[in-house]
Amino acid sequence: MTTTPAPPATEPALAVEGLCVDLSTVSGTVRAVDGVSFSVRRGRTLALLGESGCGKSMTALSVVGLLDPAAEVTAGAVRVRGQDTLRMSAAERRKLAGPVLSIVFQDALTALNPVQPVGRQIGEPFRIHRGLSRRQAEEKAIELMTRVGIPEPRQRAKSYPHQFSGGMRQRLLIAMAVALDPDVLIADEPTTALDVTVQAQIMRLLRDLQHERDMAVVLITHDLAVVAQRADDVVVMYAGTVVEQGPVHDVFTSPRHPYTRGLLDSVPEDAERGRPLPAVPGSPPELSAVPPGCVFQARCPMVRERCVRERPSLRGTGDGRSAACHFSEELDRA
Repeated sequence: MTTTPAPPATEPALAVEGLCVDLSTVSGTVRAVDGVSFSVRRGRTLALLGESGCGKSMTALSVVGLLDPAAEVTAGAVRVRGQDTLRMSAAERRKLAGPVLSIVFQDALTALNPVQPVGRQIGEPFRIHRGLSRRQAEEKAIELMTRVGIPEPRQRAKSYPHQFSGGMRQRLLIAMAVALDPDVLIADEPTTALDVTVQAQIMRLLRDLQHERDMAVVLITHDLAVVAQRADDVVVMYAGTVVEQGPVHDVFTSPRHPYTRGLLDSVPEDAERGRPLPAVPGSPPELSAVPPGCVFQARCPMVRERCVRERPSLRGTGDGRSAACHFSEELDRA
């Protein structure tokens, strides 16, 4: 079986360019992802950050080719190892799933097959892509279960998903995702519904596996603390668009878009009992009613006439950063 060569060190492991996704609804077609671009190199973590419904998961599903039939990629490119996966056949894309590109879903219970032992599920990629026998694949699965911290892995490999806790199921999903040493791992809200201690354990496991295998990681989350602790770069999304991107430390220290500033100000660091918590007022626009100007205009404290008339483009603001705001310089000086 032929394999695609690994990219040179200077080439991103994953590059998304101008991605657009349309979604068919009962009221017509709406644009769910609009011109999203980003890249991530091996060994680095890029976070997609934003409120629920901003297009983070839709972007991830587009990258791995798992969009719902009601959604369609209408423009853009997704380059893995220099090749545009959107131009590949379904069979060609399946060959990339596991050895090159993998994903960890947020709901482990529905992502795992309820009627198959977990050892068989984790070993399946080795049978499909490496041609191992069932016994050999299950031994590989036991090795992976040991690595991700499943106690008594040889015995537990015969168990079914419902017999594991939420944190252990998430570890099983991670084991499946990294089984074939992918170049790129997409983690879609990997700590949803887990308690704080287990969240920290899962994020530490992902970090350790990333370092061991030199993976590029795309972390999808709305948790600012996770982004600050685990990501190298951040892409802030709003209403299906990218409104700011750059190194995490720089963006969090000096945001250049009002939405990013609002998210950071909403962290209750100095909250006092009895006083309202800070929050970004309002809510994101419906996809069928995204305004023609700036997508954030209805909630922005800096909105002006130009914002209503003209949509700001994502433009460089220096130091490897970019923002989609007409007045980012003013915010930077504030």
